[in-house]
Amino acid sequence: MIFPELNDYSSWPLLLLRIIVGIVFITSGWSHFTQPEKRSESIGMSKSLTFILGLIEVIASVGLILGIYVQIAALLLIGVMIGAISKKIFVWDTGFYAEKGFGWHYDSILLAANLVFLFTGGGNLVII
Repeated sequence: MIFPELNDYSSWPLLLLRIIVGIVFITSGWSHFTQPEKRSESIGMSKSLTFILGLIEVIASVGLILGIYVQIAALLLIGVMIGAISKKIFVWDTGFYAEKGFGWHYDSILLAANLVFLFTGGGNLVII
């Protein structure tokens, strides 16, 4: 490691990453949660499952941002991303980048970020 002294500050970038990932999921989840009928059509799920998906995204996002049960929040969001990636690959036959940027490359980054939270607990700057 070139800069070992940076290890002392590793919780700060994890906090920033948690906040950014939380914002991404909370905005996505909010539209699923508040407009399930409209969103269910675009993602090909039932209205009730879309509502539940939105609820999971919103609750898990709040957990990430506030540092409350970060590993449980990360597990929930990992499940969401595995579902999204699976749907894009196997149902919609979408490539990694695909047309207009609607591939599953973005989903993979969010999956990886949540794996980091799962294995690190989100850093030291957490509540629970």
